[in-house]
Amino acid sequence: MLNRQDPLDRLFQALADGTRRAIVERLVEGPAAVSDLARPFGMSLSAVLQHLQVLIEAGLVVSEKSGRVRTCRIEPGALRTTEDWIARQRTGWERNFDRLGDILNKSGDDND
Repeated sequence: MLNRQDPLDRLFQALADGTRRAIVERLVEGPAAVSDLARPFGMSLSAVLQHLQVLIEAGLVVSEKSGRVRTCRIEPGALRTTEDWIARQRTGWERNFDRLGDILNKSGDDND
């Protein structure tokens, strides 16, 4: 389902869900076993695995298996992609607000 979309679309779609955001927030602290990630949620382990799969497909999380334990960690590059996009948007909006401020200031000067 997610594989055909733009990478940024996949990232935002993955982050649109509160459970997945909570998992990402936990993984920012450091790697964790899937069972540890599932513990705070009132859902089955298979439901948590489905959320993790969405995060993995979006490139936000990497999963590795060692013996019987599957450990997940955050993929910092994916978060940087979203940060960069947001920064570009912020820069554009700030320029627009600066221009609006200049127009309003000029308009106010004309009324004096």
